[in-house]
Amino acid sequence: MKKQTYMSNSVMEQLSIGVLVLNQDNELIYINNAAEELLDISERKAIGIKIERLFELASFNIAGALKRCRREGAKITEHLVSINCPSGVKRNISLSMTLISTDNVNDEAMLVEMVDFNHYLQIDHEEKLLAQNELATDMLRGLAHEIKNPLGGIRGAAQLLSKELEGKFTDYIHVIIEEADRLRTLVDRMLGSSEVPNHQYINIHIILERVRQLVEAEVSSKIVIKSDYDPSIPEIKADKDQLIQALLNVVRNATQAVHNGGNIVLKTRIHRNFTIGEETRKLAVKIDIIDDGPGIEKEMQTKIFYPMVTGKTEGTGLGLSIAQTNVQRHNGIIEVTSEPGRTVFSTILPLDKHG
Repeated sequence: MKKQTYMSNSVMEQLSIGVLVLNQDNELIYINNAAEELLDISERKAIGIKIERLFELASFNIAGALKRCRREGAKITEHLVSINCPSGVKRNISLSMTLISTDNVNDEAMLVEMVDFNHYLQIDHEEKLLAQNELATDMLRGLAHEIKNPLGGIRGAAQLLSKELEGKFTDYIHVIIEEADRLRTLVDRMLGSSEVPNHQYINIHIILERVRQLVEAEVSSKIVIKSDYDPSIPEIKADKDQLIQALLNVVRNATQAVHNGGNIVLKTRIHRNFTIGEETRKLAVKIDIIDDGPGIEKEMQTKIFYPMVTGKTEGTGLGLSIAQTNVQRHNGIIEVTSEPGRTVFSTILPLDKHG
């Protein structure tokens, strides 16, 4: 049954609340865009599925609640329900169930409304993350100024000393100059690119395929990189080079997590009603970099975007910090969720209409 049978696309498809309609056999006959995103399933795959399969391993007896709702004719609401989506993604949602009338008097349809329970917590988390990164960047700028000035003096003094000594202790002087240059380069990397972004319209999948090509040339055949793209995503206005660098750093981070062998998935989807800071965008593109490595410890998940913070013995702690900075220049953000066997770095970028 087509969506238009029940709802007006101009209204229902813009809602941030997920809406499902079930027939008397608890089979899905309508799903709006927000519900598709929340359950991580397309309309084509979802229509006709029983509610129990959509909400696998739910912490709430949904089938029993639907039966009681039909019997009593009363609205039933459950504020915190943990579910496993058909794709395996876990969600915490709030549910409301209401019996509705249809054109067929013998068909008792059920309206199910869903709200992502973590949505409001996520907004607060994003605001804190932005504030923390802004503070860290300001501190780095001040620190860089304090470091680069004396480094320049040390390098200059070493060059003068080399002339005065007329070739004596050349090896030691070269060490001083090389280490001064290395520290200056490190400070510049901490601050990221100083170039003004060159925004042009580009297909996000061209950027991802370039990243994939670069990474596949670096890693062993034990690491499998797969793609799961939504071809309907429109072009995004962005600086191609800065986004390649940002996503390249994130994917390289994933390859380090599965260095002994594993899978990495590059996934794109439309993300609706995206809020960052105090601004809400109706449409965004969500780029998930998913790996099946050991995961990131809980306490590290709030720190990994800070410069010089890393859980790797040989890491510099700059890759994810630079990635976050480049994405924020596009009014976006990078988030992370992780558990053993599944880590997801989500890059969310607003979509602007042409013209």
